[in-house]
Amino acid sequence: MTLDDFPVQVRLPVSWGHLDAFGHVNNTVYFRFFEDARIACFARIGMDVLMSASKVGPILARTGCVFRRPLGFPDTVTACARIEDVGDDRFSMIYAVFSDAVGLAAHGDGRIVMLDYSTGQKTPIPTEIRQAIAAL
Repeated sequence: MTLDDFPVQVRLPVSWGHLDAFGHVNNTVYFRFFEDARIACFARIGMDVLMSASKVGPILARTGCVFRRPLGFPDTVTACARIEDVGDDRFSMIYAVFSDAVGLAAHGDGRIVMLDYSTGQKTPIPTEIRQAIAAL
């Protein structure tokens, strides 16, 4: 797994407040890094525009993380995302966090479901989003 495997990349500083009592980045922060990459990916494929226009958008159904190496301070990470396994109303996202100091620090995945927020029901992925995912 390398940076080249990910079309969406976000550079983020590790802050002092990310550290826990053991002096390394708390496990919950990795999920925030994933979230930053996920939201950047959504912006690239037009989810924000879709959500504003139709109240249809993504919801995170599940997520997981494999912690490879602890992160410390100071450091800068690159949070990455790509989309795989596109279905009728859902897709998978693959994430990675690469540290300038230690390399691959974590990787994970998430299942995203399209939701009509006005009804609370799943809905098919709109054609324009499907096309943007393919172009990504």
